[in-house]
Amino acid sequence: MTERHMMTKKKEIILKGIPAAPGIITGKVFLFGREQYTIPRRSIKDDHIQNEIRRFKDALIQTKDEILEIKRRISEEMSAEHAQIFSAHLLVIDDSMLIEEVVSKLKKEKLSIEYVFQDVLRKYIKVFSEMDDEYLKERTSDINDVGRRILRNLIGAKEDILSNLKEKAVVVAYDLSPSDTATMHKKNVTSFATDIGGRTSHTAIMAKSLEIPAVVGLEIITKKVESGDTIIVDGTHGIVIVNPSPKTLKKYELDRERLVAVEKHLLELKDLPCVTIDGKRIELVANIEVPEDVTSVLAHGAEGIGLYRTEYFYMNRKDLPTEEEQYKAYSAVAKKMKPYAVIVRTLDLGGDKFLSPLDVPQQMNPFLGWRAIRFCLARPEIFKTQLRAILRASAHGRLKIMYPMISGLEEIRQASVILEEAKSELKKESVLFDTDMEVGAMIEVPSAAITSDILAKEVDFFSIGTNDLIQYSLAVDRVNEKIAYLYEPTHPAVLRLIKGVIENGHHAGIWVGMCGDMAGDVIMTIILLGLGLDEFSTSPIAIPEIKRIIRAVTADQAKAIAQEAMTLSTGKEVDRFARKKLKAIVPDLAIEVE
Repeated sequence: MTERHMMTKKKEIILKGIPAAPGIITGKVFLFGREQYTIPRRSIKDDHIQNEIRRFKDALIQTKDEILEIKRRISEEMSAEHAQIFSAHLLVIDDSMLIEEVVSKLKKEKLSIEYVFQDVLRKYIKVFSEMDDEYLKERTSDINDVGRRILRNLIGAKEDILSNLKEKAVVVAYDLSPSDTATMHKKNVTSFATDIGGRTSHTAIMAKSLEIPAVVGLEIITKKVESGDTIIVDGTHGIVIVNPSPKTLKKYELDRERLVAVEKHLLELKDLPCVTIDGKRIELVANIEVPEDVTSVLAHGAEGIGLYRTEYFYMNRKDLPTEEEQYKAYSAVAKKMKPYAVIVRTLDLGGDKFLSPLDVPQQMNPFLGWRAIRFCLARPEIFKTQLRAILRASAHGRLKIMYPMISGLEEIRQASVILEEAKSELKKESVLFDTDMEVGAMIEVPSAAITSDILAKEVDFFSIGTNDLIQYSLAVDRVNEKIAYLYEPTHPAVLRLIKGVIENGHHAGIWVGMCGDMAGDVIMTIILLGLGLDEFSTSPIAIPEIKRIIRAVTADQAKAIAQEAMTLSTGKEVDRFARKKLKAIVPDLAIEVE
């Protein structure tokens, strides 16, 4: 019996996960096992405690040296930007609270350092994995990765690294840490698929950097494959097919060829304007987290930054960033993006995204609690420091300020008072800044959407934050998998809120943009265009496809489609309708139509 015949005897298995990096690849599985260290409970004598502490510190030093070496290599082979992923790992090693807890537990319980460290590590991983915030939850992999390294160095075990691969393979694993992916040789690792992970995990970031297809969050992929199995990874749609049939193999090969052709065409659009067939100009800009993201923004043809999420500048550190630190970061982005505009969102810390120095108590409902503009107004000294930094940086480019989570007029007015105070101080200090800088509000709370006619008189622009607007409007926790099916961007209530915000903004003479995930959802592009949206701000990688759709339709055609969509009764009806219309306008777009 031939190998091919044996392969086709296995049942085809289709798994749906989270698309982490686009593209389609077919290959052989390499099942990457993570080390499972069995640490026995072993008591130690009093006179051995200092030796155990010394072993622990030696393991920390050894681990730090390993990570610094990986960081150096990634900086040379890829970029300093990608090497910064490992800064979070170094922070874990230098975490005094973690070290003190391990040493204290060692002295109290008099057990081996390996056993004590593993116990403390499990506690930290449990706390982070149960957090509601997706970004912080996915930092669990940082703690797990560093902890695994420290344990390995404590017990003297050898590391299983992916750089040892001798043949091309699709790596399948429960999870891949940044240090795992950093050791991949791109010529042999053609793709990967993991049980866990999300869109903002380091695994997804590294997959995009390596430019290989990846799907994460598959839950059971490691239980469904064996090394040597044939597998298809569709990173564009988040689908993995194990032991595909000859028919499926042929279909995906055609899909891959079509995808390559589309990507080539999209690259050709990079320097073309984002304009409809009949000449309506649309601002197509990008969302960023850190200054290093600007490289990707420009590479994908964005004409500005519609959302600079500044809270990440405050995270993964034990102190607050100074005005000077922030000024340098904002200035760097302003200079690189010139002459394009950059909208800086004031910090959206809150809930479980607080820094330890802020000493904020636990909240029952953190996402409905003391966060974003509410926190900023309650801590004006922190808020003003950021505003001063943004104002100073505006001398180097076109910066705009945007306040998050506005729920009413009073918040805008209170924020404006602090902004004016910052301006007065800088004038007295003879510091240059843009005195005509635009100030906008994020519309992500239903009360703001409903009263947007009032708010529009107080600001220069709106930016609709659809992630929270949908969550609050439909009473759906978007990180709760049990009710994920209720999170519908196409829900008529959501569309009516968006339509009202756009109309109220235009009536007051201000422009209206969108910086939530819906702005990068190709299914919704024509409807949003038809509702009158002036600006789409999305992840850099989504920009070429959004531009392609906008350039394929007339403004009147989009308006008619949006009007018809508004007459439909359910989110599912809107979704089916939008897919059908989009497929008719851009036939080779990779979307499913019922």
